[in-house]
Amino acid sequence: MAKAPVVEESEFRHALKVAAVTGQSKERDVALLWVAYGTGMMPNELAKLTVGDYLTADGTLRAESQVRPEIAFNGVARPLYWSNKGVVSALDSYLEARIKYGYGMGALERYRGLNPESPLFLAVDGKPFTFTRRVTPSGQESYSCESLTQIIRRLHTQAGVEAGSALSARRTFGVRLHRKGYDLRHIQVLLGVQSLTAVKRMVDADPVRLGAIVARAI
Repeated sequence: MAKAPVVEESEFRHALKVAAVTGQSKERDVALLWVAYGTGMMPNELAKLTVGDYLTADGTLRAESQVRPEIAFNGVARPLYWSNKGVVSALDSYLEARIKYGYGMGALERYRGLNPESPLFLAVDGKPFTFTRRVTPSGQESYSCESLTQIIRRLHTQAGVEAGSALSARRTFGVRLHRKGYDLRHIQVLLGVQSLTAVKRMVDADPVRLGAIVARAI
């Protein structure tokens, strides 16, 4: 199976600009891109994040949070840090828009007036994203948030990012950390990948690194 493409910084910035002027939920779409690229989270995880995963009761940022085991793709908790300024700014703008439209509200004096159990990301009508149930031939059940997956794919397509997807964002997160010299084990923890070999496969064949080699050939 081919690896998801790595999205370069210029492509990501362009996708943000396009998302900010198109669609029915501009603030949400910009925040989705920032969080996908800034955390490497999977679509199902993004759909299950709650306001309480991002904010404390007094409305301040929960700088160190967690991808809880009940929402993690593999059922194993991993650390989640809201420390990237771009991610935080985009999310705060989106939450302001939610408050303006009265989506997912709770007690006024807590969580900025939002319900802490409300999903962090909502559909354009202000309701939680729905999950599609599938049953394998062996009888195992699985659920996927196809609607959010499609939104992320659309955000790439409309920006001209070829084959861009949530998996692209996840791989790009890992590759960028690797380019900055961070240890594979740290990347493994942040992505929740059980095998160090799988992380190595993810960051191998980095197109920019290969391009840099060619650039220095002569």
